[in-house]
Amino acid sequence: MGRRMLVAGNWKMYTTSGEGAILVQDLADELSDLDGEVEVVVGPPFTGLKAVSTVIELDHLEIGLAAQDCHWEAEGAFTGAIAPRMLLDLHVDYVIVGHSERREYFGETDETVNRKVKAVFEAGMVPIMCVGETLVTREALETDPYVRGQVTAGAAGLTPEQAERLVIAYEPIWAIGTGRMPTPESANDVARMIRATIGAMYGPPVAVKMRILYGGSVKPENAKMFFSEPDVDGGLVGGAALKADSFAGIVRAAH
Repeated sequence: MGRRMLVAGNWKMYTTSGEGAILVQDLADELSDLDGEVEVVVGPPFTGLKAVSTVIELDHLEIGLAAQDCHWEAEGAFTGAIAPRMLLDLHVDYVIVGHSERREYFGETDETVNRKVKAVFEAGMVPIMCVGETLVTREALETDPYVRGQVTAGAAGLTPEQAERLVIAYEPIWAIGTGRMPTPESANDVARMIRATIGAMYGPPVAVKMRILYGGSVKPENAKMFFSEPDVDGGLVGGAALKADSFAGIVRAAH
């Protein structure tokens, strides 16, 4: 199918700019013997983007850069917000959109997620759109309709070319940072449903090319199990991305 594996690290609200610069260099050292078959991306806080971008550029590292969020407007009186074109100016490649923590703590909705997805594409970057269910939703056996609704709303109104480039990260909320996780087979079932949803919206050829990541307590010890599933094209990694050796172990599992 030709989908390149993608492993992205979400550093969340950790690392200063100096710590981030050291971390990305350490990561590059850990991955120096690999051939670039897997796409590797790091997502520092806003304050660390410039420093990490500079290291990547000066050292010619084969590591992509992601921001953890953005506003949907190109500019304006939105104190504390970051516009997509500000990120592009720092050579950002991806923007994480709709993470469950943004939805829970900062009022993100499917509508705002959709606006951000479109804004990221319009600015010339690629969104990593997060979806996932709570434990209550899962135990009620409503995972599929809930996640399908998030995908349908968040990915609405794209061109087929944009939908093909869109990255969707399935992160069951109950598995993020808890050590709990679905079986690889059940994660793949949701990924397959997500792919079918995009196929219904934009056509099967688009869905076949779109990448779907799994996130939620991904570690070097379990990554290969998830990455071996046919509809899982890599991972969105949280805590394990904050140590170069553990994140490198996850990247190796993707090989």
